[in-house]
Amino acid sequence: MEIKTFKDKAALAADFGERLLKISQEKEEIFIALSGGSTPKVIFEFLASEYKEKIAWDKLRFFWGDERCVAPDHTDSNYKMTRDYLFSQLPIAEEHIYRVKGELPPDAAALEYEKIIDEVLPQKNNLPAFDLMILGMGDDGHTASIFPHQIHLWESPLLCEVATHPDSGQKRVSLTGKVINNSEQILFLVTGSNKAQKVTEIVNQTGNYQSYPAALVDKKALWMLDEAAGRLL
Repeated sequence: MEIKTFKDKAALAADFGERLLKISQEKEEIFIALSGGSTPKVIFEFLASEYKEKIAWDKLRFFWGDERCVAPDHTDSNYKMTRDYLFSQLPIAEEHIYRVKGELPPDAAALEYEKIIDEVLPQKNNLPAFDLMILGMGDDGHTASIFPHQIHLWESPLLCEVATHPDSGQKRVSLTGKVINNSEQILFLVTGSNKAQKVTEIVNQTGNYQSYPAALVDKKALWMLDEAAGRLL
């Protein structure tokens, strides 16, 4: 796997901005699956500040790799975080935003999102194909909302599954492994010293790495780490 280490989140965000700019110059329509968390928040703020005039935002189509089953104005909502830190600052049309309707019953939200993805995205290998998949990793080794205790959901025949957070019991809608790995580019954004042990186990294939969903992401993924997350490599 390819790994790039950055001094801090700000340096990682700057590199991400250049990558997104390059992608936006190569295609007329770009399909992106976003992630939640503190690292994307920093990136969104940076993009809104430094790339507002540089990127052709009308080319981008926004989706999410996972979403909490909450209303779109709930503090837990990945959509709300993106709206607050990115969409509200940029000229992005509502029809280019395809959110998971977390206010619906979980099974209904997953089914509707699966239909949208299958209808809107281009196809490759008889599957929906994102141009860019942005992933994070939890300190338990989960990615999207596929957690270690439900790692079997990664291999689901469905495009989306309903997952359950192991501690809170919160329901979430998540893309499954076959969709994630079918993406043209996959960027793994991992920051913080609490992720260092899992990063090292996955990269070196040691310890309990086979129990971490993040280890199942295709090897073509680029792991973008800050120094804290990469400190044990």
